[in-house]
Amino acid sequence: MSGVPVRAAVVPTREEIEQLSRDFEQRSAQWVMEWAVQTYRPRLVVSCSFGGSTGMAIVDMVMKIDRTVPVAYLDTGLLFPETYELIETIAKRYGIEPVAIVPPQTVAQQNAAHGDALWAREPQRCCDLRKVEPQRAFLRDYDAWITGLRRDQSETRQATPVISWDTKFNMAKICPLATWDERAVWGYLQANDVPYNPLLTRGYASIGCTHCTRPIDASEDARAGRWSGFDKTECGLHVPDTAAAAASEPTR
Repeated sequence: MSGVPVRAAVVPTREEIEQLSRDFEQRSAQWVMEWAVQTYRPRLVVSCSFGGSTGMAIVDMVMKIDRTVPVAYLDTGLLFPETYELIETIAKRYGIEPVAIVPPQTVAQQNAAHGDALWAREPQRCCDLRKVEPQRAFLRDYDAWITGLRRDQSETRQATPVISWDTKFNMAKICPLATWDERAVWGYLQANDVPYNPLLTRGYASIGCTHCTRPIDASEDARAGRWSGFDKTECGLHVPDTAAAAASEPTR
């Protein structure tokens, strides 16, 4: 491949994505982002929690390429006030309307159907209802999604490829900053004056829903503040469905 991204004649197949993954290891994040926009637009979406630092760098990079690429977030109804405020800040800064992915049930309706505070008893079930299934329904309209996963974030993410076939959602998954570390991300945010969630400076290393997120101390892993007390460090969005491993490729 040349040094300049070239729009693919067709969307890459699952097998071609596996080949591209090796090549993309040597590409810059900006190059990967431009390739993604040129290849998948308009069936490309950026997924951002508005909690982590990496997601904010991703949003800024994409907005510098094409502000028509939608930026979506999971509005579980349980986000921190600081997260909602950041969403408004980003909307004004880039002149965009972040897309809220809303679960079919309100928190009150979920409480009525499954009992109060499901997150305190069955956190994975709660994540499935308020995150995974709503995301699955939303992504059916797209061929690829961009996420802010990085290999240094946790042990479960150490093998994160820059681009891969997502068996859970049956589409391409692009992680342009997979090879970056925390220092590089913060360097980018500061150099480009990118807004970020203020909770990140108050002891929170990973930010999700209010009831399942706590600040951590210096000796803890970055994901230790999520679902504290449970053997769980992922909501399920980035955990493959083994049953979906043979999922078909998207049809045009």
